[in-house]
Amino acid sequence: MSRERSKKYKSDLQKVDKTKIYPLEEGMKIIKELPARKFDESVDITVKLNLNKNQRIRGVIILPHTFGKTKRVVVIAKGEKAEEAKKAGADFIGDADIIDKIQKGWFDFDAVIATPDMMKEVSKLGPTLGKKGLMPNPKTGTVTFEIKKAVDEAKRGRTEYKSDKDGIIGISVGRASMEAEKILENAKEFFHSLSKIRPQDIKGEYIKSFTLSRTMSPGVKIDFKEIL
Repeated sequence: MSRERSKKYKSDLQKVDKTKIYPLEEGMKIIKELPARKFDESVDITVKLNLNKNQRIRGVIILPHTFGKTKRVVVIAKGEKAEEAKKAGADFIGDADIIDKIQKGWFDFDAVIATPDMMKEVSKLGPTLGKKGLMPNPKTGTVTFEIKKAVDEAKRGRTEYKSDKDGIIGISVGRASMEAEKILENAKEFFHSLSKIRPQDIKGEYIKSFTLSRTMSPGVKIDFKEIL
């Protein structure tokens, strides 16, 4: 049974031609002109990729324009690297004590960075942090001795994205209150980041659809080929 849509959603739907694929700038104009809700909605992109059941896409991006709350960063390190984390502005720093605290159910943070020498102990947190997408990983730059760089990137809005089992990626690129130009720049940066990590063995189109929306709005289909 399909869910009943709100009157506001149905009103928004009348402003979107579901049969049309819009240029990014035009689609963004529609999204920005939709009536405001009682909260500052996120502006989101949903991409459907042409992946087989065994393929997954995972990437990292630092968007040009930050939005939302500043991320609270945990650094798991010892000695000089712990001191480096402190100077870099990490919110929580420790080693065995932090690991124990997380194991007991503490999750008052948004990003976790660990030095390679700590990963044997940090691996205990795999089942816990993995479910939340917070497990440190060398491929995403969160297992590193370059602590200052990693903390700086996390604080600047470093965002990880990955495809689900159906080849779909969802990512927020702004807030409804932001200037359209800033959201556009974030959207383009994500698109170019995604394009760079196309698997070599994909045949045909890599991206099947590219949709722009707000938290409570209908989606606007975007001509992603025009972005290139």
